[in-house]
Amino acid sequence: MPEQFALSSDLISELLTGMRLRGIEYRRIQVGSSFGLRFEARPGHGYFHYLAVGSALLRSADGALHELSAGNAAFIPQGAAHELLSRPDAPAQDIGSFEAAPLGDAVSAVDACPSTSVVPSAILFYGCMEFDLGGMQGLGRLMPGLMLVDAGSERYPGLLPILASMKGEICSGRVGFAGILARLAEVVAAMIVRGWVECGCDNASGLVAALRDPRLARAILALHRHPGRDWTVAELAAECRVSRSVFAQRFEATIGMPPLRYATELRMRLASQWLAQDNISIDAAAERLGYTSQAAFSRAFKRITGQPPGAVRQGRRPVDA
Repeated sequence: MPEQFALSSDLISELLTGMRLRGIEYRRIQVGSSFGLRFEARPGHGYFHYLAVGSALLRSADGALHELSAGNAAFIPQGAAHELLSRPDAPAQDIGSFEAAPLGDAVSAVDACPSTSVVPSAILFYGCMEFDLGGMQGLGRLMPGLMLVDAGSERYPGLLPILASMKGEICSGRVGFAGILARLAEVVAAMIVRGWVECGCDNASGLVAALRDPRLARAILALHRHPGRDWTVAELAAECRVSRSVFAQRFEATIGMPPLRYATELRMRLASQWLAQDNISIDAAAERLGYTSQAAFSRAFKRITGQPPGAVRQGRRPVDA
């Protein structure tokens, strides 16, 4: 395996290891021939839609209309507002305003078919998920606002059987189907993100250039594998087998910040995830990241995120670094 490819694969694995997708709300929705569903903006979350039967138009936050046919899926990684419509001029109603019948943990059914519809014209599954890329959180802001999926696309190998399984569960209503659908939705969303990363993130950022440059990839991989080490620029340059000056200059030119600043931001992004989602204590997070005292860790955390670590522990989302 060529060294550059191996390093890139390792970095992609690091990104996916830190990624968290946790569903907080799911709906199995069936609609009649005329419908309009509105989904409000949810920063820090991702929206997922899978259309099992029928067709629909997805109006994104910028007003653009996208056609969806049976078997298509869509992921909105930044939680932007959008609508699902039967036609461009269909009035849209907030999804939360529909009566929902519980099917299981966080999963409900919405039947928006009017009494005049003998059978639904479209059936879909929707999910709203907390979406966190951990140490690579900055990459999330560079993702496209809407990621449309044709399961047969080369970018998403392996999705076709999973989406086919989703259709089977949506339409069969077998025992336990709601929970299975929720887990499948999270898997599909993760595979969509992986496909985007593996295809070069559409050349979205300097990080992509670093993934392809072994002189930088070794240092970034080392930082992500050992975030608690007190790295120096000289040590990171040694990982890349180049001089300190060449490494520092190339790193900042490619990534857009000095290597030690990147290391600090990485630590605080990881700490934010641990504190908010993994119920890790502030002391434990500080120790994991190599800080000799909670006070030193707290100062660094507030400098990078804009708020103290205790606020994140209490459920407030950190300000993006």
